[in-house]
Amino acid sequence: MLIERIYDEDLAQASYLIGCQAKGEAVVVDGRRDIAVYQELAEKNGMKIVAVTETHIHADYLSGTRELAAATGATIYVSGEGGPDWQYEFDGERLYDGDRIALGNITIQALHTPGHTPEHLSFLVTDGAFSDQPGYLLSGDFVFSGDLGRPDLLDEAAGGVDTRFEGARQLFASLRDKFLTLPDYVQVHPAHGAGSACGKALGAIPSTTVGYERLYAWWGPYLAANDEQGFVNELLDGQPDAHAYFGRMKRENRIGPAILRERAPLQELDIAAVARDLAADKATFIDTRSNTEVHEGTVTGSLNIPAGKSVASYGAWVVNPETDKNPLVLLAAGPEQAQEMWDHLVRVGIDNIAGYLTGVEGLPTSTPRLIQPADLADFDAAMVLDVRNRTEHLAGHIPGSHQLSGGRVMWHLDELPAGGTIVTYCQSGIRNSVAASALRRAGYDIVELDGSYAAWAAHRPSVASSR
Repeated sequence: MLIERIYDEDLAQASYLIGCQAKGEAVVVDGRRDIAVYQELAEKNGMKIVAVTETHIHADYLSGTRELAAATGATIYVSGEGGPDWQYEFDGERLYDGDRIALGNITIQALHTPGHTPEHLSFLVTDGAFSDQPGYLLSGDFVFSGDLGRPDLLDEAAGGVDTRFEGARQLFASLRDKFLTLPDYVQVHPAHGAGSACGKALGAIPSTTVGYERLYAWWGPYLAANDEQGFVNELLDGQPDAHAYFGRMKRENRIGPAILRERAPLQELDIAAVARDLAADKATFIDTRSNTEVHEGTVTGSLNIPAGKSVASYGAWVVNPETDKNPLVLLAAGPEQAQEMWDHLVRVGIDNIAGYLTGVEGLPTSTPRLIQPADLADFDAAMVLDVRNRTEHLAGHIPGSHQLSGGRVMWHLDELPAGGTIVTYCQSGIRNSVAASALRRAGYDIVELDGSYAAWAAHRPSVASSR
């Protein structure tokens, strides 16, 4: 048997390819939309992808299940659990608690483990060539290394009302009735690692075991004492902000993400044509440089989505494909970087990329306004806006500032003043530059705090922990 973990550091998301070497067949679990990595891995191991499945209707990225099935002819398997409100709306075989997928000697059994979402499945894997007992659990967003999937996303991002309490109770039951009934030696492979917003304290360790979590996870004592209410209270306390784009991911994953099929390579664009499109508001320029470079001057009206490991995350903060219909023009060093960025963006449904430029000479530019920490107290601001997570804000913030995380700000403009200047900050300036660029493009008068909270705290250490 082969188990390969494919990890996306951008979204802290893990997908898996499980293959039977004897039969040359493989299944992909929780795949993403840029599917070449799975095809190449299967080909390298002499396997054909014959099945694709996912643990639940994801909120943080668009599933590649339909994309892989269209490319390979694989059979789609999705959860049929969760009741009428949580049914997938595209064709595929439905899996219920106890159902199995067979690949040669390998058996993959679905376990209904609700809590994070009502339809959530985990997959118990048995390698029949060595044992008739399961040895591995693909736990999705149910159990992470050191943590659990959060049960409040349906409230935070999918329009639910107080579903978090029932979800937390379901997680307690799933742990008690499913997870803790497994042998301690079963290896647990979750769908997320540290940095994901699908939990509040995810570990960076890529896998764990049932026994280790039983002994050392924070929730162990609550289960041992059968203290459901204490578990619920602890689980729901201190969850991080949920990004607003999660609601769009939920809707599209339930309906079925658009199938991209083979994408032609991005082309370098004519800068004069781009200038005309920008002037007519028929394109949106994406400045992919760092915030310090952007602060020296950027294309007027551009969005700052820094190249690197967070392209998908930051892109989804500031581009909403449901309302932003302009094609995007990427600033890139060349075709390879442009393609890599596009691969990241399609993971969150940002598909409409016109092409790329390697420079900005000939385009209209402007310099974002900055304010120094020493000048903030005397500045006449309509609002000082903290775009960090609420947990960061609670730990210490600039007195009088309003917290609205970068992943939510463009969906909650009603919380901002209609006029006047808004001073924005994050921890170091990176997230702030992303959010500030979107607010400027939306017409707000934005001044960024140079160096953000870290610089302000260094300037005013005596009040750096204001609450």
